[in-house]
Amino acid sequence: MKTENQLQPQLSLTEAIKTRRAARAFRSDPIADGVLESILRLGLQSPSGYNLQPWRFIVVKEQANKDKLRACAFDQPQVSQAPVVVICCGDRRVNNTEYIEEIIQIGTSAGGVNEKYADYMRGAIPQLFEYQPSFKSMEAWTNRHTMLAVAYLTIVAKAFGVDSCPMEGFVTAQVKEAFDIPEEVDVCCLLPLGYADEPIKKYGGRFSTERVCYGESFGRAL
Repeated sequence: MKTENQLQPQLSLTEAIKTRRAARAFRSDPIADGVLESILRLGLQSPSGYNLQPWRFIVVKEQANKDKLRACAFDQPQVSQAPVVVICCGDRRVNNTEYIEEIIQIGTSAGGVNEKYADYMRGAIPQLFEYQPSFKSMEAWTNRHTMLAVAYLTIVAKAFGVDSCPMEGFVTAQVKEAFDIPEEVDVCCLLPLGYADEPIKKYGGRFSTERVCYGESFGRAL
């Protein structure tokens, strides 16, 4: 039986952010069900435009399915080594009326949406996707939001002592066929989760804030 302590983060937010690395190899140790549920639940707190939450996550645990996924991912071993691999997807169908009403109902039940704002959502969301003022395709929009959620997942996982490896190396068509992913749903990344094995990836360093952060306009010193 799982104790309460097992479901508490082991690291602070600052420690989790600073120590998270992409694991290239994993031990076979399983992730406790309660820990995995907590990672997913907290990861889903990621922000999204109009709270549309376009992310969809296929949690793959069975070894045969992980091996099948590895074959779609250029035979990268971490896919079959990790106890859990999440196929992270973005659903382009979030702009239909039924889905928008579902989101409005969730917000109303949570106390975050009143009738005035619900009416605004009903008008503004279709316009967003019709005119696409800040993106060129629905896939770009859903990928943007899904990857925000993936970032949350990696940090929350690390807080629980679970390592991760966001992966872009896969053949989309093969993954979609192998895991019955609908046409309107795009695969954004694969996310192995588990406990890192040797060799542990070394810290690669980051640019300074002066190198990548600007003040008021692009290129101007902060």
